[in-house]
Amino acid sequence: MTTLDLIDRKIVAALMRDATQPIGRIADQVGLSQTPCWKRIQKLEATGVLTGRVALADPAKLGLGLTVFAGVEAPDHSPEWRAGFESALAAMPEVREVYRMAGVYDYLLQIVARDVPAFDAFYKRLTTMVTVKSCSSLFVLERLKATPGYPLDTSTR
Repeated sequence: MTTLDLIDRKIVAALMRDATQPIGRIADQVGLSQTPCWKRIQKLEATGVLTGRVALADPAKLGLGLTVFAGVEAPDHSPEWRAGFESALAAMPEVREVYRMAGVYDYLLQIVARDVPAFDAFYKRLTTMVTVKSCSSLFVLERLKATPGYPLDTSTR
C-alpha cells in the first residue's frame, strides 16, 4: 500500500470528483501552488496511485440498458483453464469487471448488454469459447448507487 499524505489524498479525491479540473483549481483546493500540485499529480501517476483519467457515460444513453452480474463456477482450477477464461473475457467488451472470488462462485462478472437477447448471445459466445461448470446470472432492475471513486480521509493527517 502506498502511504499518501493529506495533500496527496486531497488531490486524488479532487481528481476522482472531476479529472477535467484545471491544475490551478485543484491546487487551490489542496493549498498548493500550481507547480508543486502538478508535480504531485505526476508522482501519483508514476507510482500507480492514479491509473487513468476517464469520462463517465450513462450506459442506457449508449444503448446498453441491461446490466448483469454473472457468477461463474470453473470446471477445474488449472492454469490452462484460467488462461483460456481470461483470454475469452479479454476479447469480450461487454465484460466491464471480473473478480476471482472465494465462496460459491469462482468468478463474478459485471456485464453490460443492449437487452436480454444480446446478453444471451454473449453467454453463448462465452460458453463456446471456454467450458464453465455453471453460470448464474442476476439481472439488474435498477441502479441505486454507482460511485466511481473511493472514500478517502481528506480531513485528518
